[in-house]
Amino acid sequence: MRLVRFGEPGAEKPGLIDEENRIRDLSGEIDDIAGAVLSRQGLERLRALDPKSLPKADPSHRLGAPVAGTRNFVAVGRNYAEHAAETGSETPSEPLLFNKAVSCIAGPRDGFAIPKGATQVDWEVEVAIVIGERCYQVSKEEALDYVAGFCLCNDVSERTWQKERGGQWLKGKSAPGFGPLGPWLVTRDELENPGALELWLDVNGQRKQTGTTADMIFDFATIVSYASEFFALEPGDIVTTGTPAGVGAGMKPPVFLKAGDIVTLGNAHLGEQRQVVSGQPE
Repeated sequence: MRLVRFGEPGAEKPGLIDEENRIRDLSGEIDDIAGAVLSRQGLERLRALDPKSLPKADPSHRLGAPVAGTRNFVAVGRNYAEHAAETGSETPSEPLLFNKAVSCIAGPRDGFAIPKGATQVDWEVEVAIVIGERCYQVSKEEALDYVAGFCLCNDVSERTWQKERGGQWLKGKSAPGFGPLGPWLVTRDELENPGALELWLDVNGQRKQTGTTADMIFDFATIVSYASEFFALEPGDIVTTGTPAGVGAGMKPPVFLKAGDIVTLGNAHLGEQRQVVSGQPE
């Protein structure tokens, strides 16, 4: 299934995408795409529905992040071999975990503003894991059983704040709009091989990133199992899993986003995002 949330910010309704790529309204069946709905049992209940029996939603509706109730937004740094190389970093021996503030979550086309004082705002196309059931100290072999599905994430980053303000990556990763998710959550059963997803990202129509999840240093199961060693992941939590080579900070000379830039990114299965970058607030 491809699950979506549509409507104005804070008032999104749950939906699914049918075989004709139309949004069907799930609000008569569930309150939101959150909590127990994301469990194996909850998703099986949704699969049993006939999409044609659900009301059609207005296709002009804004799409929000495709999951609600997120309490932890976890990210993995330098998890693609080519990206680690372009940053001049050694290959990590363990996944490098950091947090993004939940308040940075946005819809796939919401756009974001360059924060006041920011000078090095960068792009990162990623695949994010959506947790479906409480997950604590699980093995690699069972880890994906706790995953509801996957979605796109643009891990927008302010590099100066990330690297030069005391070593806390959270600060460079968490401004409002710095975590666009979606357009939809693709359930795990829909992806035959999540370890071979082709990713791309353009800025103003120019290709900046191309890569594949086959280049990941730590695969999805390893990341979930590793994170769960230290803390419990809850339904609706997001774990975004690293970016391929081609970020602005890795270019020579570095290139960063400015007001008016348009960032587009995508994958054939996970859909596409589009963000317009706006200027610094007064």
